[in-house]
Amino acid sequence: MQVRHWIVIGIFMGALASPARPQQFFAPPTPPAPPAQASRTDRDYQEGTAALDARQYSQAIAAFERVVAAKGSQADGAIYWIAYARNKQGRRGDALVTLAELRRTYPSSRWLSDARALDVEIRQASGQTIAPASTSDEETKLMVLNSLIGSNPERIVPVLEKLLNSQNSTRVKEKALFVLAQSNSPSARNLLVQIAKGGSNPELRTKAVEYLGIFGGKQNHQLLADVYKSSNDVEIKKRVLNSFMISGDRDDLLAAAKSESNPELRMEAVRLLGITGGTDELWQLYRTESSTDVKKAILQGLFLSGKPDKLFDLARNEKDPELRRTAIRQLGLMGRDKTGTFLTTLYAQDQDKSVKRAVIDALFIEGNSQAVVSLARKEPDPELKRELVQKLSLMHSKDGDDYLLEMLNK
Repeated sequence: MQVRHWIVIGIFMGALASPARPQQFFAPPTPPAPPAQASRTDRDYQEGTAALDARQYSQAIAAFERVVAAKGSQADGAIYWIAYARNKQGRRGDALVTLAELRRTYPSSRWLSDARALDVEIRQASGQTIAPASTSDEETKLMVLNSLIGSNPERIVPVLEKLLNSQNSTRVKEKALFVLAQSNSPSARNLLVQIAKGGSNPELRTKAVEYLGIFGGKQNHQLLADVYKSSNDVEIKKRVLNSFMISGDRDDLLAAAKSESNPELRMEAVRLLGITGGTDELWQLYRTESSTDVKKAILQGLFLSGKPDKLFDLARNEKDPELRRTAIRQLGLMGRDKTGTFLTTLYAQDQDKSVKRAVIDALFIEGNSQAVVSLARKEPDPELKRELVQKLSLMHSKDGDDYLLEMLNK
């Protein structure tokens, strides 16, 4: 197509030329061929990677050395792969020398991060203990810290403590805490508790509390309880409550919900009890609680537990009208499959208009248009019927719209 294009142009130009001059046709310019050296280097690099895949490390090294000698754009990657192959051959010393050459020759190479990781791997495989504090590069420190997970706690806890007390970034210190939290040794847990109680900056304190909840399970419950009692910081106490929830510690959540003088923290303890499914604990608390606000929080916790039985009981029998209506509305949030039949039965049996209105609201919240239509058909009270019809007009369901049209046609 390209040649035809130039021929057409040539014919057109010839038609315009003077008859005294011969017509000339020109072929399109040919793009210059890539240098033979670049093409050969690409083939060498591909040959090296194929040899690596085949675990033919000597052939790989030979191919990559040709790439390095060409000093092209792939030379730094080739040096890295030479180090990799030498390590696979068991030539760890040669591999480390090669990595040092990469850092010296290409200080801005995109392969330096991989080179640092390989350097740490080789040194540890050689039996060297690499202290994070001995490395100046942050990424390398993080790699070293990651490699310490599961190491002998008697060796690593002092190293981690020193790192946590030194001038390192929060990112590095958080990684040190992460390693520390996965040790079961008493010294590791004591250091975590020390930081959680206020022996460090606020960000590390919250991380220490979080890790005490995530790692360690029941053995850390008492440690977290000690942190909670010793702290006056509301945010730290919230973190501890959240760690109780993560570790499934309902007993300490219940204790906080019973005894905490700060209303905000009490409400949070109640909410988290609900998330853990602590229905029995919430029910126990509800029966002894005198504060209406706390009882409302408990009703929300019962909703969060996903178990409607206690809310059924309160929707029927609670003496406080406000709390009873709150229980009914919480049932509406749980969905029609769990509560629809109970709510329609309660509406039919209870003569209290405020209860009936709460049921209408609950059915509206759960989108139960079929139940609302059923109640509207039977409701003799004009005021309540208007409320049911109003809710149907907002629900835009087929059942509701059919009923509303039926009403208009009467």
